[in-house]
Amino acid sequence: MTSRSGPPLGFAEAFDLPLSIDLRTAARAFGVCPATAYKLIRLGTFPCRVLRVGWKYRIPTADLMRSLGIDERPVYATDMEAGAVYAAQFDDICAQESEDPK
Repeated sequence: MTSRSGPPLGFAEAFDLPLSIDLRTAARAFGVCPATAYKLIRLGTFPCRVLRVGWKYRIPTADLMRSLGIDERPVYATDMEAGAVYAAQFDDICAQESEDPK
């Protein structure tokens, strides 16, 4: 039996995934080895939807996240601060444009 294809998928790493992932990455997210993931697919019991693309399996990331109980992307304080800085800069630009008659 093969071992896992790396350490378990971390929370931050999960939010940087593309729209669909390969089976090895999905297996890491569920904490199983790839051989077990293939077996679950054959049995029709893999925890989320699996797409067959040619000879490969692809897993939609949104389905994977839902299966893991993660329905929404969390908001971090740093994201909010960056958004507030951007909004303030945007407000300053708009105020300058309204003061300058052209």
